[in-house]
Amino acid sequence: MVRFKTFMTEGRYPVWTKAVTVGLVIKIRSLSIAIEQEQDPVKQNKLIAQQNKLIAYLNGLGIAVNTNDPRLMTSVRSKLK
Repeated sequence: MVRFKTFMTEGRYPVWTKAVTVGLVIKIRSLSIAIEQEQDPVKQNKLIAQQNKLIAYLNGLGIAVNTNDPRLMTSVRSKLK
């Protein structure tokens, strides 16, 4: 696993993967804060579901990048739009 700073500065990955990764990490962190602040358990569960969906996309993107599978990267990219 590469450090986030190294990932952002190296030229090995396409620019869109870096932008998507940053966007997903920011959204996941904001959902974490929202989950902690929410008092209603039903709303918390909905926020957790959203967060899990984003984490799944982030994992899929990581697998696609690490396996260098262009078809999988295209699939992940289309789901993120």
